[in-house]
Amino acid sequence: MIRDISRHIGNFIFLILLQILILNNIEFSGYIDPYLYILFIILLPFETPKWVLLFSAFLLGFSIDLFSHTLGMHTFATVLIAFLRPYLLKYIAPRDGYEAGSQPNVKYLGFEWFIKYAIILVVIHHMALFYIEVFKFHQFFATLLRVILSSISTLLLVVLSQLLTLKR
Repeated sequence: MIRDISRHIGNFIFLILLQILILNNIEFSGYIDPYLYILFIILLPFETPKWVLLFSAFLLGFSIDLFSHTLGMHTFATVLIAFLRPYLLKYIAPRDGYEAGSQPNVKYLGFEWFIKYAIILVVIHHMALFYIEVFKFHQFFATLLRVILSSISTLLLVVLSQLLTLKR
């Protein structure tokens, strides 16, 4: 239990530092912005209480906003996916349900289940983030292209991280 909590705190800090120091400085023509920090919310255990999930998402988004000077946009998008996550997990649950003590990752539930789960959360996050950033309808299609390309880049990093941890 204590080891799991310290591992999650370590992941939290690592993903924030990775996002702030490296990934925030990567931008391809203004359309591709990878946001790997949401991997923290994606990989939290199934039994995580809702209040812990929402509070963690708030701290995660607020930390990114603080260093990115984005005035709550990341906080909103991250809390939104944390709020929707339990409903999504219930909707895509395997026939036998989730094994106690397991986490939503490739190792426990397979690649197909994980990629479906990750795609939904990443796209919701990116849509909320980019549309609240633009907040104009006349840039709808340019923003949609940014959502698609950034979601693909984020998903590639999420899958890569899962493949690297699968090897261990």
